[in-house]
Amino acid sequence: MKILVVEDDKQTAEAIREIMKDYYAVDLAGNGEDGEYKASVNDYDAIVLDIVLPDLNGIEVCKKIRENGIKTPILMLTGKLETKDKVTALDVGADDYLTKPFKFAELLARLRALMRRSPYTLASDVLKVGDLMLDTARRKVKRSGNEIKLRRKEFG
Repeated sequence: MKILVVEDDKQTAEAIREIMKDYYAVDLAGNGEDGEYKASVNDYDAIVLDIVLPDLNGIEVCKKIRENGIKTPILMLTGKLETKDKVTALDVGADDYLTKPFKFAELLARLRALMRRSPYTLASDVLKVGDLMLDTARRKVKRSGNEIKLRRKEFG
């Protein structure tokens, strides 16, 4: 399993990588732009995202990741303790929020929970097998590019 950690504090980022290395492959990004880029070109099982970053803040990164259709679970990890910050992060697409200082055991447990409950590992709502395509969001089926009309029960 692969995790992206977007954290500008090198000491914190390296500590997270060190504690996770026995369980996950961990990529690090030291700023928001790098984090957004890595999230868009790589497949991750989860993203750990700080809010306070030197260029693009974590809220904007999260928003852009979601706008790009990336459904990877995002855990915000930040020193911002106010309820309004938590609400904003969750409203733009974060799946969980953990404040600093934190215990590594809790961080690992939250990541396991996010990845366990998540159908987010699907890159999209479209399933393909050979020439058969099933779009679960639009409830459409195509074979060799030709749409197959199905009733609701048949699709289900």
